[in-house]
Amino acid sequence: MLNISGHPLIQHKLALLRDVATDTVKFRQLVKELGTLLCYEATRDLRLQPQSVTTPMGTAQGAQLSESVGLVPILRAGLGMIEGVWELIPNAQVWHIGLYRDEKTLRPVEYYNKLPIEPRVQLCLILDPMLATGGSAVATCNILKKWGVTRIKFVGLIGAPEGIKALSDAHPDVDIYLAAQDERLNDIGFIVPGLGDAGDRQFGTS
Repeated sequence: MLNISGHPLIQHKLALLRDVATDTVKFRQLVKELGTLLCYEATRDLRLQPQSVTTPMGTAQGAQLSESVGLVPILRAGLGMIEGVWELIPNAQVWHIGLYRDEKTLRPVEYYNKLPIEPRVQLCLILDPMLATGGSAVATCNILKKWGVTRIKFVGLIGAPEGIKALSDAHPDVDIYLAAQDERLNDIGFIVPGLGDAGDRQFGTS
């Protein structure tokens, strides 16, 4: 299922993120903040278990999470979203998958995979600011499912219709959380109007 957030804070920060005049330091801060807000949206259905809590005035019936969460940032642009998610889920485990896009074929090529022998969480959040062609997201889902993960969500900032369709067609059980769906991809696989290269703008390498 595709979920496009209409939250005012998300839309405000996304506009700042897109601006060509936004410098690297501010860009990184906005990616972190958007990661926090979108994580809030994506974790609404986490399971809970009852818990009694002693307050200064007595006992309250509360709840605690009964599921653990794993974060899978797609290197390198996905790294900027980790800190924002950790603000809400400080105990989330992080595993890295490295994929780069072949500039000729636009297909993903895996170059790094640091997953443990078996999954130790109930939910994996794939983090990647841009869902462009969808190739990296589909490949990451393939890797995680082969590894044994049964519940996966994709959390990004901007998606192109082509990438959203590719991921939805390949993995209809993977919910997609975005701040915006943009118009299209251009002839070199960049999202239009987008925000440029999210990795370069985060790390000052453009």
